[in-house]
This record gives sequence, C-alpha cells and structure tokens, in this order.
Amino acid sequence: MTLPIRNVAIIAHVDHGKTTLVDALLKQSGTFREGEDVPDCVMDSNDLERERGITILAKNTAVHYKNTLINIVDTPGHADFGGEVERVLGMVDGCILIVDANEGPMPQTRFVLKKALEKGLRPIVVVNKIDRPQADPFGAIDKVLDLFLELGADDDQCEFPYLFASGLGGFAKEQLEDESVDMQPLFEAILRHVPPPVGDPEKPLQLQVTTLDYSEYLGRIVIGRLHNGKIQMGQQAALVKEDGSIVKAKISKLLGFEGLKRIEMQEASAGNIVAVAGFADANIGETITDPNEPQALPLIKVDEPTLQMTFSVNDSPFAGQEGQYVTSRQVRDRLMRELETNVALRVEETDSPDKFLVSGRGELHLGILIETMRREGYEFQVSQPQVIYREVSGQPCEPFEQLVLDVPEEAVGGCIERLGQRKGEMQDMQMGGNGRTQLEFVIPARGLIGFRGEFMRLTRGDGIMNHSFLDYRPIIGEVETRRNGVLISFEEGTSTFYAMKNAEDRGVFFIKPGTKVYKGMIVGEHNRQQDLELNVCKTKQLTNHRASSGEELVQLQAPVEMSLERALEYIGPDELLEVTPESIRLRKLSKKLAKR
Repeated sequence: MTLPIRNVAIIAHVDHGKTTLVDALLKQSGTFREGEDVPDCVMDSNDLERERGITILAKNTAVHYKNTLINIVDTPGHADFGGEVERVLGMVDGCILIVDANEGPMPQTRFVLKKALEKGLRPIVVVNKIDRPQADPFGAIDKVLDLFLELGADDDQCEFPYLFASGLGGFAKEQLEDESVDMQPLFEAILRHVPPPVGDPEKPLQLQVTTLDYSEYLGRIVIGRLHNGKIQMGQQAALVKEDGSIVKAKISKLLGFEGLKRIEMQEASAGNIVAVAGFADANIGETITDPNEPQALPLIKVDEPTLQMTFSVNDSPFAGQEGQYVTSRQVRDRLMRELETNVALRVEETDSPDKFLVSGRGELHLGILIETMRREGYEFQVSQPQVIYREVSGQPCEPFEQLVLDVPEEAVGGCIERLGQRKGEMQDMQMGGNGRTQLEFVIPARGLIGFRGEFMRLTRGDGIMNHSFLDYRPIIGEVETRRNGVLISFEEGTSTFYAMKNAEDRGVFFIKPGTKVYKGMIVGEHNRQQDLELNVCKTKQLTNHRASSGEELVQLQAPVEMSLERALEYIGPDELLEVTPESIRLRKLSKKLAKR
C-alpha cells in the first residue's frame, strides 16, 4: 500500500530563513539519528551555498509525519535562479511562503509569490524570526496581504492560512500567545491545507522532467513528478523530446527521497517525486511516458537570460601559470557540461574559436559559474556584463528591474541622485522608525551594472540592496554610469612599497606591495576621470647617506579588496577580468593599449 503524499515547495526572499526552517522540520521528523552531527543549513550542500549563505540549486527532501510522506523542495530565493523556482512549482501542490517578521515582503518575495500564484497554488504564510528584536509579525502579515492583492490573487488565495515561527528556535505556532514548543503546527498545516496530488495510477505513465542532475556512475539523472501512471525499475519507457520526436530507453535506476538521501525503489506511482536514470538526452520540460501510448505534458517555459558576457582563453602575460585547464577546448567543454544541469544558461560559439558568448539571468548567476570554474582549476578571461536587448511588437526593448534599497537616512539623498542619473524612477519611499528608509525604484538593468560598489560607498557599507527582473520595456536612452579612470601598470615586475607610496596621492590601489604585475594590468582607481599609466615596480636608489629624519615608520593605506562580484561590477567596456584558481586580475584590452 502506498502512503498518502503531500508535495510542498518552500519559497521566500533570500535570507528569510527557508533552509533553516527545513533544518528544523528534518530534525523534528526524526530524519537524523540520535547524537548525529548535523551541520546548519544542511540542505545547502554546495560549498558556495554555505559560504554565501544562499540557496543556488533547488533540492528535494522527504519526511514522514503521521503516516504521510511529505516531499519538501527547498528553492532559491534569488531572482537570478528564478529558472529553478519556476520549474519546481510545477512539481508541487502547495507552497510555504516564508516572510521575515522584521523586513516583511522583499523584491524576491514578490518574484517567487507571483510564480506560485500563477500556478494556482494557495500558499501557507509563515512569519519567521519572530524571536528577533524589532519583529512586527502582524505588520508583516498586513504587507503580505497587500502583496497578494497587488499580484491579483483570487479570493481563495487571499484567505491564506498563516503561522508564526522561528527556524532557529525550532518552533511554529498558530497564535503569538501560544507556547513555543516545536514544528508540529506547521506539519499539521501542511496536512490540512496542501491538497494531495492529483493523478491516476491506472493511466499511461507521464513524468515531467523538472530538474537535472549528473552522476559519474549513472550519467544524467532526471528528477520530476509522476503526473499519471506507475514507473518501475528496468521497464521500457519513451522520452517525448521538445521537438515531438520520441526516444526509447530502459529505466536503469529509480530513486526516491528519504531525508537527505536518495533511496532505490522498485516502483513508484502517480503523485510521487522521483529521480530516474537511463535517459542521457533528457532535458527540462520533456516527458517520460509509456512507449505504447506516448502522451506529452505541456512544456515548461523558463525565464530567458537578461545578461551576457564573453568568456575567452586567457592571453595575458601570466597566462597558463596558475590554472590546470587553460585551452579553448577545455573551457568550451566545461561550459557545454554546465548546460547539462543549468537550464537558465545559454552558450554560443563566436567568430573566434577562443571566445564564447555566455548568457545568464544576472550578475550573481554568471558570477557563481565563474567562481565554480576557477575552483575546479580553470583559467580564463571574461568581459564586462552586457544586457540582452529584445524586440517586442517590433520595438527594440531592454530588461528593467525592480530595485529595493534599505539605507540609513543620511544616505537617502545620495542614492536618489545617483539612481536618477542611471535612469531609475522612484516608486515608493517608506520611513522606518529605526533611522532607516526603504526606497523602491524601477530601473533599466543597464543602470544597475557597476552600481553596487557605488552604493556601498554611498551608504558606508550599511545599505541593503535587492533587485529582481520586472519586464522588457522600450530602450530608455543613454544611462550615465560615471566611474573614475584606472591606474594601469606600464611595466612587468613586482610592485614595491616605495613606488606605491609615491603614487598614493593619485588614487587607491587594488594590490599590495610584492604583487606580480604586468604591462596593461589595472592596479587601482585614479582620482580623476581619465586613466593613468604608472610604474609600480620602481625601486629606491640606495646611497651611503642616511636621511637626517631617521628611519621613521611609514604606512601605506590599505588596498581595496577586489572580490569576484566586485570586479565583475567594476570592469568597463574596454577592460577584462582575468580569472585563475589563485588570482583575480583586472586588465585593459590589449588592442586598447596597442593604440596608445
């Protein structure tokens, strides 16, 4: 006898506590052994996810509660990974919307909720982090209701059930005055408000591919929900491709989910979420079906990329010194392999065999790919990100974003002024009681390129910035993204304290003394609008006379640390970012230097 099933997705804005709440559900359901060492954010298994504290890939888990199998899918909260969210919502019958009790709904809350409402889901709202100071749980509920109405939710969706919780504290409750005990009220809410999956086990097999995975032993693994029929290990099945063609193959492995593990199954029936191996060419949205009665489900549409950049072979003077994989064939193969699982990515060949045009959902989406590749030992260069223009009803259009800033009051004027220059239109301004202000803008995606560094300076590192894709609108004209010129090394060698101290009044450095540099490498930012070439390898001429002032201790101001994200936002159209497993270097395009 098969157990009753509930399929539920957890959706929220980035950092509102999805993964921590899933941890609490897993711990309470008895998934872990007594005394087992369980890390925090156990669902964020990828190193980058742990370091950045964000979920990048949608992940499945399953728990048992009161003789019911609850399949839980933890989804990314960042709009750059919207492709993941969109597909996952097609697998489930309900969702849990998590909202921070202090911040209320944020840009990605709108983004993920809009997708859920479009699928006809009725969310259970969980107001999380109620044990934090300045929490306003009922204020958050009011804002959520406003958002539901704004997004056109129907009457049934607006009558959403809600609970108060603390993922960190490991409790949920229906009323604020209830005792804070455990997560049982949330489990009960799932059983009560998430409908059981619809699907007929007697009908022909239909399984829609919603997530792709890869195993060294099994090859491509597809994860999806059984909409109809039954699936058995070793049976013959057919894959209906996007173009309507049919490929027949054998189910070589059938896996289900149990806690954090995948378990082998002999058979699964309609309503369950399973992983299947045996279809090497399966893609997102395609249907695994009965070979005798092939019936395809409607294809899933994924958000198109909005940003693109050129990946090329590293041709700097230091090329090949730090990376393990440096040739165009190796870079190309790695990018093509990424397409196996990363659905929102596009890779195109160019006129040059050494360059590839890579398109993604945003700077974070592409930045994660670059960081993953450099950790795997790849060495390459990337260009400044550019927005992708599109024709809508015969008119050239560009992507627009909804931007929400949370800033100290003294930074409000500066932020409004700079965003005005970048063609941002202010939609709303809310004064908080804690000396902070929330600003809401609609801005072309072009206007956001390179803004984050400037925003950090304007708010002295105390601002919070979130944005998500809105829509395509007619091109708005020139966007002013003024940036100072750069300091460029005109000699190869090792930077010295003496040379950098003498040039300190020219700007700020990105390097320390003792850094290897080459001609054309960007070593800092100039105080003025134009670029400046200088020699940072110059050494002091030693004499046998001692200065009368004595050997006083001279300090050099701390360099600006260039992280990968910061460098991607900083580089200009005539500059490249050299990425190796050990270093991130900015440089001018060689042609540009040759013209000088």
